[in-house]
Amino acid sequence: MPDVFAKLTSNLDFEIPLGSFSFRPAVWQAVAIIGLIFLLIVVLASVRRHHVDWSFKGAGFGIFFGFLLALILEGFLIIGGRTVFTELIGWENAPKPIMVALDRGREKLVEVLGVTDEIPTSNAKDKDTVDTVIDKYQTLTPEEAKKVRGMICPN
Repeated sequence: MPDVFAKLTSNLDFEIPLGSFSFRPAVWQAVAIIGLIFLLIVVLASVRRHHVDWSFKGAGFGIFFGFLLALILEGFLIIGGRTVFTELIGWENAPKPIMVALDRGREKLVEVLGVTDEIPTSNAKDKDTVDTVIDKYQTLTPEEAKKVRGMICPN
């Protein structure tokens, strides 16, 4: 037994070629350093694997609801005569092939949803001026004109 203890406490001659730096660990210290470095690598690999598992665990849920929310918002915009794509680019008059595709998509969505109160495309694109509002007011029946006056001037 003393022979094993003597071998574990004996020093290893290990020199690092960085000038005059020399490292003379005991055998037990060298074994401990190698074992601890091995444990460090195993622990880091395990933490990395668990981190990847944890970070992707909720990703499917988020992607599903993000896609669903995008479809709902795009559907409301298409019913209104616009799309996110044309709104972001700022197109007033998109090219004809794109407008045809948007109109067909809008018609199909309105048909699938069964929307009865849809905004006409012409009204969704044009903004009324004072003159057009006055012209529309003058075309109202006297009862409807009275209701409009009552909403604007409640007294």
